[in-house]
Amino acid sequence: MTFDTVVENGRWFDGTGGPSAIRSIGIRDGRVAAVSPTPLDTDGRPNVIDAKGKWVIPGIIDIHTHYDAEVLAAPTLSESLRHGVTTIVMGSCSLSTVHVDAGDAADLFGRVEAIPHEHVVRIVGEHKTWNNAREYIDGLESLPLGPNVTAFIGHSDMRTSVMGLDRATRKDVTPTAAEQARMEQMLTEALDAGFLGMSSQQLLFDKIDGETCRSRTLPSTYAKRRELSRLKTLLRRTGRVLQSGPDISHPQNIVSQALQSLGIRGPLLKTSLLAAADMKSAPGTVWLTSGLAALVNRFGGDFRFQHLPVPFEVYADGIDLVVFEEFGAGAAALHLKDELERNELLRDEEYRRQFRKDYDTKFGPRAWHRDFFDAEIVACPDESVVGKSFGEVGVQRGGLHPVDAFLDLVLEHGTAIRWRTTISNHRPKMLRRLAQMHGLQVGFSDAGAHLRNMAFYNSGLRLLRHVRDAANEGQPFLSVERAVHRLTGELADWYGLDAGHLRVGDWADLVVIDPERLDDSLDAYHEANIEAYGGLSRMVNRNDATVNAVFVSGREVFRNGAPTEILGRERTGGFLRADGQPRNVPAPVSA
Repeated sequence: MTFDTVVENGRWFDGTGGPSAIRSIGIRDGRVAAVSPTPLDTDGRPNVIDAKGKWVIPGIIDIHTHYDAEVLAAPTLSESLRHGVTTIVMGSCSLSTVHVDAGDAADLFGRVEAIPHEHVVRIVGEHKTWNNAREYIDGLESLPLGPNVTAFIGHSDMRTSVMGLDRATRKDVTPTAAEQARMEQMLTEALDAGFLGMSSQQLLFDKIDGETCRSRTLPSTYAKRRELSRLKTLLRRTGRVLQSGPDISHPQNIVSQALQSLGIRGPLLKTSLLAAADMKSAPGTVWLTSGLAALVNRFGGDFRFQHLPVPFEVYADGIDLVVFEEFGAGAAALHLKDELERNELLRDEEYRRQFRKDYDTKFGPRAWHRDFFDAEIVACPDESVVGKSFGEVGVQRGGLHPVDAFLDLVLEHGTAIRWRTTISNHRPKMLRRLAQMHGLQVGFSDAGAHLRNMAFYNSGLRLLRHVRDAANEGQPFLSVERAVHRLTGELADWYGLDAGHLRVGDWADLVVIDPERLDDSLDAYHEANIEAYGGLSRMVNRNDATVNAVFVSGREVFRNGAPTEILGRERTGGFLRADGQPRNVPAPVSA
């Protein structure tokens, strides 16, 4: 047998969680053609990779991204691909670009996902040629996709398209019978085309950008029980997935969404919910969420919480950070786009009094721990404050309340003051426990969103490092085989994707990793300009020595941290349809 590529002598992981072994992998026509314990014939072969001492794993699957606009202008999605992510899920949190126009897409994505409004308008306006889900898939596959992509259809996308953004975000307006029927038709078309399911959102501090409906919550949060029930019925009938974010201000909403998975009066509802995390603000809640998932699944549900397997560290420029949306004073500041108006508000003593009151309130559900002593300044024109927390600056300035110290510095320096804090997943032992839990899905990178706030593109690699280090310390909590399975095959099987495995006959989405370079470089801070967004500098990860090669559908797209010549020129990925429908890829390599 002849091969297009041979990956020699690496430790091979098949994505099932089964034992790994030293094997040579032969790739032909985009698929794994051989997994051999003995050397394969490489005479005259165009591409041979020596993987001795390396791990050869299936491509990682990222189940939660917001690349919906970026993929249209920069379809290589190289910031994920370079870290071994070969399948990307879009359309999360009720947001997609299947039906809305460019202006509404920018209003929906701009503020909640911190993607520049003007660039979303431009990109969607320039590239959108579709009117339905099937045409959307065709549009994506007309681009030189780097990784595979797949998607949910967003509830807010459908609701906005059918009702108009203004009516879709009013509490006293419900869809007419015709509008309800049209949304159900849109969802049916998407499911028939191969979408994973529908994403919704009930989280009330996700706000709309733009002018007309600014600061209203996302359209899906206004949906009543009947509307949601009818849409979920379609998901139940087809066995597709509901991805949702609960209203954490009402914990009963989390319980309700978990229980709906049981299907007491009919088919169960596969549900993937945001998010299981070891929160600084509420350390005990992780046991409630994980226990809830275990209970529901024990009684016949099919319910998962999404989980980021690394510390949730965020950065902010001034006050521009989504966590401020969760309380009144913070949301009031972010409502104002004009810097002069915002600064006037930040100076107002009555406003500051309210901000201090919100900050000092430690009860009730919240994402941010609200501790400015746990917020380090990393850059500022006034270098005397760099390396200090806002709380420490307040002490040094005569005992100022931490809120006043923060607001004073924002007024002095605006977005030139940059700071960071870790919101959750800060305890390594708890991360180890979470990584073992059956009711949790490892993913939730938010890649493509919050461009100046976070970078978890390499979170899968960081989980592998954590597993390896724990084993080396004599405290193993997960085998490498099981960790690879959690990042690949487990997710592919649950979502019904033709990906995530590396056995004979499987598509050759493949990553070669140097385990010796699963090191501190994975944590280093980096920024890079993103051409698709006018050269905006965003947070990224750079650990180019860790990933030696990345293949998508048998085509090598990255080698030693650098893109190959085909990336961006030829399509290597495709839109993966749910339920294992055939993958649409270009002609076989050997042809």
